Amino acid sequence: MMSLPGTFACDEYGRPFIVLRDQESQKRLTGNEAIKSHILAAKQIASIIRSSLGPKGLDKMMVSGDGEVTVTNDGATILKLMDVDHEIGKLMVQLSQSQDDEIGDGTTGVVVLAGALLEQAESLLDRGIHPIRIADGFELAAQCAVKHLDTIAQPFPVSRDNKEPLIRVAMTTLGSKIVNKCHRQMAEIAVDAVLTVADLEKKDVNFELIKLECKVGGRMEDTCLVKGVVVDKTMSHSQMPTVLKDVKLAILTCPFEPPKPKTKHKLDVTSADDYRKLREYEQEKFLQMVKQVKDAGATLAICQWGFDDEANHLLLQQQLPAVRWVGGPEIELIAIATGGRIVPRFEELSADKLGSAGLVRELSFGTTKDKMLVIEDCKNTRAVTVLIRGGNQMVTAEAKRSIHDALCVVRSLIRDSRIVYGGGAAEISCSLAVAREADQLSTLEQYAFRSFSVALESIPLALAENSGLPPIETLSELKSRQGVENSATLGVDCMLTGNSDMKDHHVIESLHSKKQQIVLATQLVKMILKIDDVRTPADR
Repeated sequence: MMSLPGTFACDEYGRPFIVLRDQESQKRLTGNEAIKSHILAAKQIASIIRSSLGPKGLDKMMVSGDGEVTVTNDGATILKLMDVDHEIGKLMVQLSQSQDDEIGDGTTGVVVLAGALLEQAESLLDRGIHPIRIADGFELAAQCAVKHLDTIAQPFPVSRDNKEPLIRVAMTTLGSKIVNKCHRQMAEIAVDAVLTVADLEKKDVNFELIKLECKVGGRMEDTCLVKGVVVDKTMSHSQMPTVLKDVKLAILTCPFEPPKPKTKHKLDVTSADDYRKLREYEQEKFLQMVKQVKDAGATLAICQWGFDDEANHLLLQQQLPAVRWVGGPEIELIAIATGGRIVPRFEELSADKLGSAGLVRELSFGTTKDKMLVIEDCKNTRAVTVLIRGGNQMVTAEAKRSIHDALCVVRSLIRDSRIVYGGGAAEISCSLAVAREADQLSTLEQYAFRSFSVALESIPLALAENSGLPPIETLSELKSRQGVENSATLGVDCMLTGNSDMKDHHVIESLHSKKQQIVLATQLVKMILKIDDVRTPADR
């Protein structure tokens, strides 16, 4: 049974009250004071991340406790690496994480929107409106905005033959990232990778088949898509061939070593003869293992475990190239790509369990000893690897996060191929629609509707601010133009080209992502508004 936080008692007149345990050592915030404290914490988080929104958004440098440096402008990554103490701050971190898990992009926007909604809620609380009425009003306004998004959404062609539209969407995602100097190339790589593994009939993409591998050195332009698997390993012996054609792979998860008794064993070697016998037995077992692999028809052994120098020497002697210490995920990917089976015991190895690949080669980088193994022309071409290059580890790590975002956006378009226009255009259009709806309401919720409409404007405002434009003037001009021209494609001209039509700039966002942003931000804000009593230990 759970212990109760206090004791129930009555005074001499029979009036009940609760005596709370340890209350002298606890801090307690109640009512509007608690909500205000939460709003302040959430606004702080949103203001930190607000400056990294949009193509001209700034990056953040995070330094961990052990001195590891990360430079990024990916909202989810910034919040994950921030050491947030406040409970509401932690909820904001989880909000960006859930957007990242579900969509993969829009993690900064969702936090900025949640922060703006809470800011608006604060002024409504000051007017004396009850938090529950505000929360309900926000929920209705969010539904109204999502409905409006459906009306302004446009169908989008997704096909293997015409990749151009998908590449443009991927370019929108990558516009705010560090990789925008080789903008188009990265977008093409992301689209090719997704289309290679996508099942367009089922509208599904299996991300397990796309592996992102980073290698420091070289230029970012050297990033390439390998139709196969890249493993950060080399042949186990330096004299083994580095290029193999028409390869039959034995994929083993059993070690190349003599069998050990399973029970606790103790082997006494008392004479030189015993030692020789033991050594002969070991050698015989090694030869038997190599023979079993060769007899199955394998021309390359991929082993999850290691093997000692003796086994390595025997493999070289028997002309059987091998790779050792290949990790579990890579083993699975190699098995999928080559059509082979993962074999747990040498006795089970047979010709039909071997995988096949057209080419296995070692890649060497620059003047270093770094080498990687590339398995190409596989039986199942659906497994692909993106090999990311860059000047240092921070650049390659950020490029990896950026490409992941682009892959996620292309995947969400394959699932639901409707789009809206970016650059704040969709938010301004929703803001106008919610404000119009507010005029039709006679209840108290109209205040929440108007506040929601103002909060939606925080995205275009932040975009304009980060691009060096006068925010209020830019926003008022766009709102009046959208109203007059009845066009939901007018957004913030971040690139200062003089044209605000996002259709001409091909700044496109998936409808699913935009809906999710509004729904998730509103859910979190509702939850925060409903917390009116907080207890914390006094020393915090």
